Amino acid sequence: MKWALLSVWDKTGILDLAKALVEADYGILSSGGTGAALRDAGIPYTDVATYTGSPEMMHGRVKTLHPKIHGGILGRRGIDDAVMAEHGIEPIDIVAVNLYPFEEMQARGLDLEELVEFIDIGGPAMVRAAAKNHEHVAIIVDPSDYPMAIDAVRSGGFSPEQRQKLAATAFARTAAYDGSIANYMTGIDCPFPEVLTLQFRGGRALRYGENPHQQAAVYGDTGIAAEAPLQGKQMSYNNYLDVNAAVGLLREFDEPCAVVVKHNNPCGVATGDRLLDAYVAAREVDPVSAYGSIVALNREVTREVAEEITKTFVEVVVAPSFAPDALEVMKQKENMRILRLPTPLTQDEVRMIDGGILLQRTPGYRETWQVVSEREPTAHEMRAMLLAWKVCKHTKSNTIIFANESAVVGIGAGQMSRVDSAKIAIEKAGTPLEGTAVASDAFLPFPDTLEVAAAAGATALVQPGGSIRDDEVIAAANRLDIAMIFTGVRYFRH
Repeated sequence: MKWALLSVWDKTGILDLAKALVEADYGILSSGGTGAALRDAGIPYTDVATYTGSPEMMHGRVKTLHPKIHGGILGRRGIDDAVMAEHGIEPIDIVAVNLYPFEEMQARGLDLEELVEFIDIGGPAMVRAAAKNHEHVAIIVDPSDYPMAIDAVRSGGFSPEQRQKLAATAFARTAAYDGSIANYMTGIDCPFPEVLTLQFRGGRALRYGENPHQQAAVYGDTGIAAEAPLQGKQMSYNNYLDVNAAVGLLREFDEPCAVVVKHNNPCGVATGDRLLDAYVAAREVDPVSAYGSIVALNREVTREVAEEITKTFVEVVVAPSFAPDALEVMKQKENMRILRLPTPLTQDEVRMIDGGILLQRTPGYRETWQVVSEREPTAHEMRAMLLAWKVCKHTKSNTIIFANESAVVGIGAGQMSRVDSAKIAIEKAGTPLEGTAVASDAFLPFPDTLEVAAAAGATALVQPGGSIRDDEVIAAANRLDIAMIFTGVRYFRH
């Protein structure tokens, strides 16, 4: 008789697999909760303790850790047959195991004493043993592989390629599992673990990296990384970067909003009562840069919005949903990628550097807006500063943003000098700057940026404050009748 061992925490689909095994004349070894599920379903099985002659003990901590189990999994057919026969070890051809949910329980905030009971020992041991001996044993750790396994069982067995692929999946799972435990254990009583293990699934090769001579891939099965275009070409490396930047800024707004991004920086942002008005206003902030851009929208794309978008060459459009007639319009641009806006995720930011990584976490924080000028801002100026400040947070430093209360007017980004960023924003402004508000991502070290902004027509400015020359800058604001606010929070973006 051929044997299969079933021991799963997540019992999704396990009864279907078990029924197929019985129909194919497999004997099933099982225990604990899995055995109970089989018994309740009327599926015959042999209890592991009965087979090994060794009782389950220590509240389930020890049940499959036995030579008759591991010998049956690890035994090499044609090499270890005599030893297996001598010790009454049956070869086990299929192992279906998934592990105690350590990651899930950690996310629930269990303390260490409770959490250690979700560190699986027997499960990973069986998984690794079966994966090592994949030439003879099929190891199944993911319920999504059960349909393939059922087909293989019904058709006479697994191919070598299937067993190898299943083994690779198994080793990836135990690596992630051990990594999550190591991250937790080495991070006790400190903000970050001493040894950091990261794993992302769903790796897909991209056509090339930032430039055609570079190779690239994307990994991840959630968020933007997991989204596939509803139409258009495959997403590129730069597309993913720009969509990530656009979506991060878009999520600052609750009202209808459009964000236009080029080379990881916004080149247009606007809000409005209607999405169409917001998009047109955002595009017209810098229509030249909007060519070949990424467009992010936080409302459903209607036909009229789609018609407006298709008037310009746009690389990617991302939105929560698209009306059917909007998709028909957008098919005219067959290379334009259409992407659904994914659910927001909370995660650390990881960046590679030579020899390692930088890890950044943004905990909950609170800004404290304080008027430091003699003149209080008007309601119009306050709304304009709020918009400019939101955009400032998502623009490369040094950055200066000019805005009115519904749209960005001028953007200066990525300069070594803050006053140069202000001059670029003024130069690129498509409309007059009279009555606009200005946001600076970091403190103004000298009054010069404020003076340049005031000369261009700005009447209010928001910045973090904290310079040793704050008094000089405040004096300049009062002299120029500028309403100025300090927020106490800096937003460098390198």
